[in-house]
Amino acid sequence: MTLIAAADGSALGNPGPAGWAWYIDADRWASGGWPKGTNNMGELTAVLDLLLSTAGIDDDLLIYCDSMYVINSLTKWLPGWKRKGWRKGDGKPVLNVDIMKALDRALQGRRVRFEWVKGHSGHPLNEEADRLANAAAVAFSQGREPDAGPGLGARAAEPSGPAGGG
Repeated sequence: MTLIAAADGSALGNPGPAGWAWYIDADRWASGGWPKGTNNMGELTAVLDLLLSTAGIDDDLLIYCDSMYVINSLTKWLPGWKRKGWRKGDGKPVLNVDIMKALDRALQGRRVRFEWVKGHSGHPLNEEADRLANAAAVAFSQGREPDAGPGLGARAAEPSGPAGGG
């Protein structure tokens, strides 16, 4: 079976109050963030938290993401960065390197596929992840903690639909 989720990040200013979220369905989602961060930190952390939260599940994982930065980082650029000591082709350090290293570890041995979706285009899972990530950023902008969500909850291993659906 394939577990299908969307992951998204948000920042009010860049940097500014920032949030992240992943969403499978109304019973399985999570969000968080920081008083000061970037949208890319949020995008990456949403994927990382989703990977860590689903680490004990043997299902394939399909992640809808509206960030080509995240998709390219994890599917194309990561091996080269590792070979070059976490440096980009121009010799400059990889941005968000701590999150990238954690993502590299979290992806080991996993069957994960990323699919790009256009942001704000009505994709139901992406729209909900976007709403939750933005709500987390807004919460931090108001000096309060966001709703962390239920995580995977009791329905952890239930499939979320056919691959490619959603």
